[in-house]
Amino acid sequence: MPISALPEQIADWLVHFPASGVLQFTDRGIEAVDKPECDGYVMLMGATLAPEHVAATLKQIRDMGMATCCFVPFAVGEVWTVVLGTSAHSSDLMQWLKVQDWSIDGAHVAELPRLQAGGLILMDMDSTAIQIECIDEIARLAGVGEQVAAVTAAAMHGKLDFAESLRNRVALLKDAPISILDQVAADIPLMPGLTDLVSTAKAAGWKVAIASGGFTHFAGVLQRNLGLDHIESNVLDIDGDHLTGKVNGRIVDAKVKAETLKVLQERYQVSDKQTVAIGDGANDLPMLKAAALGVAIHAKPVVREQAQVAIRHMNLEAVICLLQAGDLIAKA
Repeated sequence: MPISALPEQIADWLVHFPASGVLQFTDRGIEAVDKPECDGYVMLMGATLAPEHVAATLKQIRDMGMATCCFVPFAVGEVWTVVLGTSAHSSDLMQWLKVQDWSIDGAHVAELPRLQAGGLILMDMDSTAIQIECIDEIARLAGVGEQVAAVTAAAMHGKLDFAESLRNRVALLKDAPISILDQVAADIPLMPGLTDLVSTAKAAGWKVAIASGGFTHFAGVLQRNLGLDHIESNVLDIDGDHLTGKVNGRIVDAKVKAETLKVLQERYQVSDKQTVAIGDGANDLPMLKAAALGVAIHAKPVVREQAQVAIRHMNLEAVICLLQAGDLIAKA
């Protein structure tokens, strides 16, 4: 059966596939083959993943002059993943997948960390692990929301120096009551998939940490609730029951985030091939580039363009799919 004749639901493909191994789509149908040497892998992921997505990607790979194979699809919850092996790793294919007008996500990498091998996940907090920018929420309650939000947006798009922009934003919070910190902390909306990602990773022996340009007051809540192994974040200066408008100690900027990845990797004795970084803003790029797998989640354009993997539609469950794809490839 050619790919064009496969059922519309990826779940229904499995009855037509061998139980395991590597496959090829040919004019004669689906054939099991020995695992070829692959220098790249494409992951197509999404609850609405359909044969036409796979067919279009296979055509693009072949038009680029690469041989390809297919691994048996698998699901994480309701999200299906199809992994295609390619005979080369292509930056052009990476960019092609990033700009497709699909309701699914696609990525092309040279290799993937393995979930069952353990490792280190280091993620940004604001707009990555959680759905808000905490400083914007504090500012809103303090009556300076519009001024602070505008600076936050510019910094996340890489238009301002992060450390300077943070000092300027925090200065606007001078004399705000510290009670507003607890108001924000009491109702932090987690990024969908965060809890599953942390529990799945820790069950497989991974260390999970946060490196945030945000504040310890909120990162500490996540650490306590999720059992995170480490947090690296900024400390707001307080005088009595009010903010002073200053930050204590060094500011966690792009350089510090990348350094934190290396420090934790050494501390936990994690292989270079088993590090994952996740972020959305320009100050996350050095951290993403330092990891074996850098994942941009709902990211700003400059980050989406430069990141190894850019997730536009899914949430943090995409990282579980990527790590399980690493296991699938290794076992095939």
